[in-house]
Amino acid sequence: MNVNSFYGKMKHGVHPRPTPEDSEDSCLSDSDEEYTPDHRGNSSDCTPPCTNPAAPRGRPAAPPTKKRKNIAWKTVEQQNSAKDTPVWEDALPEADTIRMPIEYFRDFFDEQLVDNIVEQSNLYCTQQDPNHALKLDRTSLEQFIGTVVYMSLFSLPRSRMYWSHACRVQQVADVMSRDRWEEIKHHLHFCDNTAPKNDDKLYKIRLIIDSLLPKFQALPQNQMLCVDEQMVPIKGRSSLKQYIPKKPYKWGYKIFVLCDTHGLVHSFDIYTGKIEPVPGKPDIGASGNIVLKLAQVIQENVNHLLYFDNRFSSLDLFVALANQGVPALGTVQQNRLRGCSFSTDSEMKKKGRGTFEEQQAEVENVDIRVVKWYDNRAVVVASTFASAQPVSTTQRWDRKLKKDVSVEYPNIVRLYNRFMGGVDALDALIAYYRIQIRSKKFYLRLFFHFVDMVIVNGWLLYRRDCESLGVPRKVQQDLLDFRSSIAQALCMEGKNHVVKKRGQPSLDIDREVEKKKRRGPAKAIPVQEVRTDAVGHWPLTEDKRLRCRIPHCKGQTVVKCAKCNVHLCFNKNTNCFLTFHI
Repeated sequence: MNVNSFYGKMKHGVHPRPTPEDSEDSCLSDSDEEYTPDHRGNSSDCTPPCTNPAAPRGRPAAPPTKKRKNIAWKTVEQQNSAKDTPVWEDALPEADTIRMPIEYFRDFFDEQLVDNIVEQSNLYCTQQDPNHALKLDRTSLEQFIGTVVYMSLFSLPRSRMYWSHACRVQQVADVMSRDRWEEIKHHLHFCDNTAPKNDDKLYKIRLIIDSLLPKFQALPQNQMLCVDEQMVPIKGRSSLKQYIPKKPYKWGYKIFVLCDTHGLVHSFDIYTGKIEPVPGKPDIGASGNIVLKLAQVIQENVNHLLYFDNRFSSLDLFVALANQGVPALGTVQQNRLRGCSFSTDSEMKKKGRGTFEEQQAEVENVDIRVVKWYDNRAVVVASTFASAQPVSTTQRWDRKLKKDVSVEYPNIVRLYNRFMGGVDALDALIAYYRIQIRSKKFYLRLFFHFVDMVIVNGWLLYRRDCESLGVPRKVQQDLLDFRSSIAQALCMEGKNHVVKKRGQPSLDIDREVEKKKRRGPAKAIPVQEVRTDAVGHWPLTEDKRLRCRIPHCKGQTVVKCAKCNVHLCFNKNTNCFLTFHI
């Protein structure tokens, strides 16, 4: 994911966010006098119509608006104008060891959360049909989640195809039957429908939110943090669904996310149509209030630096964060900078690419620097800790000269491009292997999204531990292997996994001919957490003798493990079966 752009994947330079009338976020105010919208886009703090007799009949007069004084801005002389970037001293804790992928996953989906889901799903099934019992337990639920994660790796267009004769996937079909899988999916539930809802639009998924959010917030934080929005793609009917035409996924649920530059999630908030002010914090409008809400988990006065884009930026937000002890940086729309004026875009274009201007002002005793930089087009960036100096150079392609040219690159823009792409990185990692199980229930779509988010968070924590212990990158598991290991552990770890075949033996001629073909690559063995769980590993004998799967063992044996499905020596001389499972 290229973060050197404000649109996501633009290649050259920094470009501004859309103008207010073309804003990607139709639910957030673009003016400095912001409002709080409800789910229909209407203001929730509207005052009654004015009863001024001078107003035209049939059309209420607009309520009087409070005029805000312009701020005294002054041009910054570039000599000796650099601001010192806060130094990060609070280092991340060092890892003691590298854990198994399933352990990172269970840090978030712990036993208590799984048991609560089991309880609510069984209750929901009973409420739907008192004569039918779901009989869901922790093992079955983990197996269901494991099959869902496997499905995200194979990505067949229909869920029933994983059990079909033509497209059967052993990792899914051997875990549970198709009817049992569909029964669990149909009754998967996270709340008691008879409990009071208290006007909570997310009450169906509140159990998952209340369990995961504190765990995300407790993660050790890096210095560079950013706030942005992400979309959970869906086109079904839902009052929570938003439409943002400039996003890769235009329809979906909007989630505001606080994460670091790698995409590690520290906090989130699902948009339900209304953003309330944070208790004890100033009401600075919907877009600023959501940043203050997410920033509550940031430790104050330890030099965490927060980045965001022009959907959220305003002078009031910079001041509120500075008073909270959190320096901030972000692009900003010029109409939100009261009294701040720069040269026009055409004037800066005549001066050439790389031209920039810098303004400075004291807003409620907070020093704010604003830089307007012209690359392919103009962009305005504001900060309470950074400035244009030191100015470096970057390469840009000149279409007239047909070659790369050097242009000036202000430090404030360089910092934004480098550290603002955290949520874009998170979106890319989730999109690689997204769970795409279809459902008309909005809470199932959000639940599967949180499963994806937890796996990505676990993988990023795993990579952080590997870097702390100096493990080479080529030895580390990539996201695909990490995800596959979690799926296998959920399906097999601690479970009796002896497959019971039913029905008539197969008479497929092609399958019988395939058995006689020359043996191909060696069969893969289960991950360590499955091999050592001491559940369901029974020795079976077969007519066919194969080589033992223990490295450097040259024995041929007819004994295999019923769960791991690999041949292992098991006789009076050697016991590779025991060695393999400890």
